[in-house]
Amino acid sequence: MTMDVSSIKLSDLLHHPDDLDKIPALKLEYTRKKSAVDSQLRSGLKEQLEVTQAGMHGITDGQRTVQLIKDEMMKIDKLCAEAQNMIKDFPNINLVSQTHRNFMAVETMRKNLVDFNERLTRVEGLLEEDDRDEDNMGNLLAIHYELTQLRNIRDDAMEQILRADDPGLQGTLEDYFARLDDTIDWFDENIGKVALNLIEVVVQGNSSLVVRLAVVIEAEEKSDKRVMALQEALKDHKEMAARFKSITDGAKSTRGYKEKFLMAIKLKAEGNLEGTKQAFLEDPTKLEKGLRWFFNDLNAVKQGMVPLMPKKWKILKTYGKIYHQLMHDFLIGMINDPDTSSANMLAILNWPEKYYTKMNKLGFKKDELQPEVLDGRETELVRDFRQLIIKFLDQWLDRIFKTEKKDFDERNVDGSNLDQDEYGYFRTKNLVDMWRMLREQVDAAGNSQRMDVTEGVVDIMIVRLKTRQQTWQEMLDIEAARYFNATTELEGFQALQDWLVATANDQIACIDDNEDEGRFGYLTSFRQKFEPLVSSTYLERVDIEITSLNDGYVDLSTHCISKFATLIFAVDFKTVMPDFFTSKWYTNTAMKQMIVTFEEYINDYKNVLHHSLLDIFIEELAIELLIQYLGCVRNKGAKFKRNDPFKDKIFNDVSTAFEFFNGNPYLTEEVKGIVVGKWAVTQSFLEILECEKSAVPDVVEGFKREYWDAGLGWVEAVLRARDDFDRGMLKGVKERWGLVVGDMERGGETIMARVK
Repeated sequence: MTMDVSSIKLSDLLHHPDDLDKIPALKLEYTRKKSAVDSQLRSGLKEQLEVTQAGMHGITDGQRTVQLIKDEMMKIDKLCAEAQNMIKDFPNINLVSQTHRNFMAVETMRKNLVDFNERLTRVEGLLEEDDRDEDNMGNLLAIHYELTQLRNIRDDAMEQILRADDPGLQGTLEDYFARLDDTIDWFDENIGKVALNLIEVVVQGNSSLVVRLAVVIEAEEKSDKRVMALQEALKDHKEMAARFKSITDGAKSTRGYKEKFLMAIKLKAEGNLEGTKQAFLEDPTKLEKGLRWFFNDLNAVKQGMVPLMPKKWKILKTYGKIYHQLMHDFLIGMINDPDTSSANMLAILNWPEKYYTKMNKLGFKKDELQPEVLDGRETELVRDFRQLIIKFLDQWLDRIFKTEKKDFDERNVDGSNLDQDEYGYFRTKNLVDMWRMLREQVDAAGNSQRMDVTEGVVDIMIVRLKTRQQTWQEMLDIEAARYFNATTELEGFQALQDWLVATANDQIACIDDNEDEGRFGYLTSFRQKFEPLVSSTYLERVDIEITSLNDGYVDLSTHCISKFATLIFAVDFKTVMPDFFTSKWYTNTAMKQMIVTFEEYINDYKNVLHHSLLDIFIEELAIELLIQYLGCVRNKGAKFKRNDPFKDKIFNDVSTAFEFFNGNPYLTEEVKGIVVGKWAVTQSFLEILECEKSAVPDVVEGFKREYWDAGLGWVEAVLRARDDFDRGMLKGVKERWGLVVGDMERGGETIMARVK
């Protein structure tokens, strides 16, 4: 069991690559522990060997003593036989002596039988007196003594009649002694009452009754031992049994009062445990309170019963052994019961530490209490309880996502199946419920008062939250893919856009902290919830995961906005984009129309999109417009003729776009700078188009060095759109491209990485 626990603890310590640095320290720690265990094992083995050797010596000495007794008895038997031969007329003397003994035995038996009913009546009178004074039972010893004598009379008479082999007389005697059995049952019932309520008797200070009970039980114990010893001694020496009949006077069989006494202790405690169980099932917080009697009983034994009982009984140890076994059986029974609730299981899991502490105060060391009160199943129970919480967590998350998926699939209704928060922002309907459920499950784990449970549950929650981010992105991407290259108009497009906005808003709500106002996003509130329930070491590690989760919310939010922008081009501008850089381009106002569409979208969504996402939305529109614009060189029919005013047209398009972005009140200066910086690539684009044919390799080289991640395919498409394109131009560019790629510096990603 120790090895299992150690390996589990080791696996708990090694979760991450950084934890490998702990291996040397862990190796030293486990080496030290191994040395300590080895030392304990050697010491224990030595003690065990000494005990075994002492036991073997004792057995040898006992065998030697038994053999000596046998030898002496044989000598005595021999001497008796020799003495008989030495004494003249010994047979006659022996016969007369035997006749006299038999006569006296018959006289004694006759007197006992004559007085039997009278004596039994006196005993019944004493029992009636004790029944009227159950708190004291002052006649207990007198009754026991007299009943013992009457039992012996009956047993002797029945033994003799059995030897006579007279069924008629045997039946007569059985009828004659029938009252005795009823009286014995009456006495045994009184003994049982005292034994069952012995703790209460001790607490009430009735020491004399305790002592009387102990005297009775001890006398019966001695009698039982004597009977068993004689039975064992005569078992293999039947020929000697007839010569020593006088030795067998008294009880002929064991009566088991000591065993019944111990059984009464057990039955009383079992009854109390049953009451504790019912209260515990009704209220899992009442386990410790419901078991107060358990420790009060043992304390009463320690303080009040030990001085009154025979020392050889070791009564405190006896009670402790019985009570501990019952505690073990009670707890294991609850654990194995499939109807035991998680709250009950949790209380049981936290009980052993308190139990052993209380037992230690009473004088019982943990290693003396066997078996282990939970059979060493604490690790298993921790894992099971943690899995139970995780099971409920997964069930909740599954139900929530199914509801969200249903709302998403049925979004073609008024309001798109969405809610709006107090600021008017679009929100999905179930995010609040999900975070509330997570907090409730953290509470459930925290109620275990075990950091290992809470930490394991939080780990799984973070994994599930990351999975949820991925699942949402996949669901939205799959639905959005239907609108790209769609041959017919599909319903639900605007509702999909609403859901993209709502999902982006949800992600911001998860991480939207405002310390000045004391308002925190769901993620920070979640961390604050479990922070006091975990260790500082775990908190350091989990903060890395929290940061990763935070980044995931940012990424998913941005992804939704980016997907919104690309959908505008895939659906709204589906018929416009193919005309760019073709002959129709010179006469249309496509760029102006797209800017007007942008303005309409911004006006439509500025009040329902989180304010922190509005400039990101406009930035994504600007970037996507640039990407699509540059990609139009691949349009069918795209051509830049030297005589056409393509330079002025490109300048006009770029100016129209710049005018919109620069004058937009929702863009910060920082974002404006980013947009302008990215659109600067149009200058390089124009240079490649208008430069002299001979200068093309040089211009392309400059472009490649500035935009190191630009693709040759796009450059080739631009060159092919020139009206003076030929294979020589392309060959020269490719040769120069190869040289540049070999020695250029690579920096951060540029806009050209996204232009295909």
